[in-house]
Amino acid sequence: MIPRKRLDIGWSDVLYGLASCLWPADQEKAERKLQRACPGGEAALACLSVRSGFDALLTALDFPAGSEVLVSAVTIRDMPRILEAHGLVPVPIDLDVPRLAVRRESMQRAVTARTRAILVAHLFGSRMPMEPVLRFAREHGLVVLEDCAQAYAGPEDLRAPRAGQADVFMFSFGSIKTATALGGGILCFRDPRLLDAVRREQSRWPIRSRRHFLSRIVKYTLLMLLSYRPLYSLFTGLCRALGIDHDRLIGERVRGFPGEDLLRQIRHRPSAALLALLERRIRRFDHDTITERTAAARLAIERLPSLRRPGDQAPHHTHWVFPILHEKPEELQQALWRKGFDATRGATSLYVVDPPADRPELAPVEARQAFERMLYLPVYAGLSRRCIERLAAAVLDFEAGQHSSRRSQLPNAASTSSPTTPST
Repeated sequence: MIPRKRLDIGWSDVLYGLASCLWPADQEKAERKLQRACPGGEAALACLSVRSGFDALLTALDFPAGSEVLVSAVTIRDMPRILEAHGLVPVPIDLDVPRLAVRRESMQRAVTARTRAILVAHLFGSRMPMEPVLRFAREHGLVVLEDCAQAYAGPEDLRAPRAGQADVFMFSFGSIKTATALGGGILCFRDPRLLDAVRREQSRWPIRSRRHFLSRIVKYTLLMLLSYRPLYSLFTGLCRALGIDHDRLIGERVRGFPGEDLLRQIRHRPSAALLALLERRIRRFDHDTITERTAAARLAIERLPSLRRPGDQAPHHTHWVFPILHEKPEELQQALWRKGFDATRGATSLYVVDPPADRPELAPVEARQAFERMLYLPVYAGLSRRCIERLAAAVLDFEAGQHSSRRSQLPNAASTSSPTTPST
């Protein structure tokens, strides 16, 4: 079985993280060293996760209770949860799925006198054009927040937003992200005063222990070992024999903050060990990873030209993951499993944001229809050309079988022809 994804981290990085956990380090020194690694310098703030930084940011912004925040219709589930914990109302903005961009007409319908901000998420490695969003935000006096967790493409992204750009950029280095540090997030601010307010809020939180980060490294070391094909095949075979859903099991294990007590878990500062590994991952970023996974995606696209993909018209795309849209995603998933390809419907913790109860007309129809048909194929850097071509062949075989089945279900033309009308 070919794994659905490989963690974007090397064994030398894992050993460095382990050593950082075992060797005491100065917290402030680690923070300063990380700042020097970021092109944004002092405009960048390291957090335990993007969720943590977002929580502190909302505290600093201090919007009145009941204020509304426009949110990309597809985002991670915890972002609306955090908004609601602050007494705010998330309002979904539907997506232009081929471009993976928020629709202006949806923004226009959603905005009210209570709207204070707009949070857009760049999905699957794409970057949506921001000028329409920024123009809309200026017209309505909104704070603009960009969730770039899935769109990180190198240290050059970690810059301070310039005038005319968003107020805050948010980047994740969680377990399945590009250049993962097995945790951590960085927020880049345009307004130094807002940065200072967020930093003060975060300074009130306890530091997450090195022991906690050590346990994460151990967990993800085991997952890295499983990503080797023979071990992964053994793992999925064992799950099948025991009646365990390996898809759900993996999804549960890669969740950064499981359970219901989200705020208690995220309100911590990153340990010096996490900061040290994060600094190393930024400083030693390998752009070849982006080049290789983009080449892998383009080969898959070339071999599967008829398949629809969210973002197939996106102007900027690095293909962090490779989702497709299919009328029968569960059946295709099962067919690919039988051929040895671990396609998944739950590669990320994304979900579709529901509208407020009193505004059902804002339901994001296009985003939900796409989400219900989505399937993630195992296409990533390091996967051989031969494997990608075999994957494409397996998909085409399924399509051919579906086409043949539909044809066989058509009634025989001769038996269904209309009787001849008798002459009068």
